[in-house]
Amino acid sequence: MKLQEFINGISGGAFDSIFGRLYGCSEKMILRQRARYMNAAERFSKACPECGNIRVFSAPGRTEIGGNHTDHQHGCVIGAAVGLDAIAIASVNDTGIIRVKSDGFPEDSIHIDDLSPKKDEQGTSAALIRGIARRFAEKGTKLRGMYVFTLSDVQPGSGLSSSAAYEMLISTMIDKCLGSGDSGAAANAAAGQFAENVYFGKACGLMDQMISSVGGAVFIDFMTPEEPEIRTVGYDLSEAGYSLCITDTRESHSDLTADYSSVPEEMKSVAVRLGCEYLRDADEEKFYEMIPQLREQCSDRAILRAAHFFAENRRARQEFEALEAGDTETFFELVNESGRSSAELLQNLYPAGDPSRQGLTLAIMMSRRFLGGNGAVRVHGGGFAGTIQAFVPTYQAEEYSAEMDRIFGEGSCKILRIRPEGSIEITL
Repeated sequence: MKLQEFINGISGGAFDSIFGRLYGCSEKMILRQRARYMNAAERFSKACPECGNIRVFSAPGRTEIGGNHTDHQHGCVIGAAVGLDAIAIASVNDTGIIRVKSDGFPEDSIHIDDLSPKKDEQGTSAALIRGIARRFAEKGTKLRGMYVFTLSDVQPGSGLSSSAAYEMLISTMIDKCLGSGDSGAAANAAAGQFAENVYFGKACGLMDQMISSVGGAVFIDFMTPEEPEIRTVGYDLSEAGYSLCITDTRESHSDLTADYSSVPEEMKSVAVRLGCEYLRDADEEKFYEMIPQLREQCSDRAILRAAHFFAENRRARQEFEALEAGDTETFFELVNESGRSSAELLQNLYPAGDPSRQGLTLAIMMSRRFLGGNGAVRVHGGGFAGTIQAFVPTYQAEEYSAEMDRIFGEGSCKILRIRPEGSIEITL
């Protein structure tokens, strides 16, 4: 569509039904999204006035509901897309350069004839763009130049996977604008994981990308990562009177790559000694029998983390079954068990090299005090810094949010809405 057509459509309310589906139907939210997309359109126009035809995209952040650090061992998870997202306006050209300007960051320029990994790009958004472009090129997509402007409500460090939202934004754009447009959620997610693992330099599983790509609340079994089992979670906790709250403890994520990477590395070190590449393929009983021998070759922490995987992988499926049965009491018991396992076995509540930074532990302690045995609370996502997740009785959600804001700063706690769709193109 033409840029002016898009602007006129926003002003005239043509996109309100789409905004309502993605973000919620309140008048306040619709007006906020109108202003947000209008801002993106105006800034795109100023940066690229010669760009006539445009396409518009959105990719959500995600919340992890069950399965903490199981995906990278081909395990099971439950997750959901949330109503916070990254959006982009894109225009294709014949420059041979993919240019991406993200709000608040320098522009990235990727030449489509040079898609090999760059050591000096590791840890940057440019690495993600280059890696995703490489994956699509390998699958037969004929790349062309693009100019892209992005805005994101999924802030880095929020624990809602800003990186996965960004990756799925880029993957969806390349697929829709340059490829066949029918790559599919799993392939788009795999492209993002490839870029993050190989180009960005961070060992991660496929959960974040898959949930952002698929949308809704889903159970995913990664036993066969290329063709994961994906099942929709049919039970809505909000209807049972509970709200999903995520609290950002405002701890710095700097210098935590080694902590994140140590988890899959240590789990894999145990798997190898058990004759497997991933723990999902290992025999749990054999693992416990071989602990004396494992201690000769693996660290005690690696063994504890492997024990966490076996229990957490089983627990994720049990959580799904509890939700399907509408059994909130069992579900909350399992969530709390997950939290205890993450703290005691996985040990991802604070950086190994700096035990003074325990914002997550503090937030969990205060949440348990507030909830008084109701709902549930656990670490959220990768851990070490970042966020916790709490299921709070809806009538207490605003009060809980205020308490978390009192401790960690205004705006720290967000009461989230589950978004029914994953990464998509915004069209009339």
